[in-house]
Amino acid sequence: MNFHEGEILYINKPYGMTSFGALAYVRTRLSRRLHVKRLKTGHAGTLDPLATGVLILCTGKATKRIEELQYATKEYTATLQLGATTPSYDMEHPVDKTYPTGHITRELILQTLPRFVGEIQQVPPVYSACNIGGDRAYKLARRGEQVELKAKTLRIDEIELTDFDAVTMRMSIRVVCGKGTYIRALARDIGEALKSGAYLTALCRTRVGEVSLDECLTLEGFQAWLDEQEIEQDKI
Repeated sequence: MNFHEGEILYINKPYGMTSFGALAYVRTRLSRRLHVKRLKTGHAGTLDPLATGVLILCTGKATKRIEELQYATKEYTATLQLGATTPSYDMEHPVDKTYPTGHITRELILQTLPRFVGEIQQVPPVYSACNIGGDRAYKLARRGEQVELKAKTLRIDEIELTDFDAVTMRMSIRVVCGKGTYIRALARDIGEALKSGAYLTALCRTRVGEVSLDECLTLEGFQAWLDEQEIEQDKI
């Protein structure tokens, strides 16, 4: 392998770690192995800290492919708690509002989900990395500043209901979508469409392009994997 010329790595990002944290973990070990201060490394598509799954890392000259890789189709599995919302649309923040759920049935969910398939408009979460005048939206929100984000056009290819528990009011879905889709915002919009509320309790990116989760390296096993690689030491 030649990490200076460029390699693309697929990592299973663990729960609770930022995408940058996962990148830094890998970059530190690559730099140490290559005896360089800081190997050029970037990631193609942020995953929220509370999400797990496929994270693409590019090294060296392969970082030029980041924009291209971000356009790959992605697949997610997600669990939604119905009947409540949080400011971040996931469990990063506590519940701020509750809503009725007595009218929600599996049939109603199955009737509602198809309206989100195709080209749709979606307002990104306030707690997101969207850029507003040079600041990240989540930083402004955490400072208590008013944040207004405009709806963006995006594409959702498939939504499948994989589970629904009428007692706990939790539902699980599989989503296949294009670049820029926030599954947290999709959970918010599904809750509203059901005339209730919803937020994510679990999210996993199971596929990016043709690469699925079972093909990814874990951070726990990364050093052992790296030790086994035959590496070319020529530099850019």
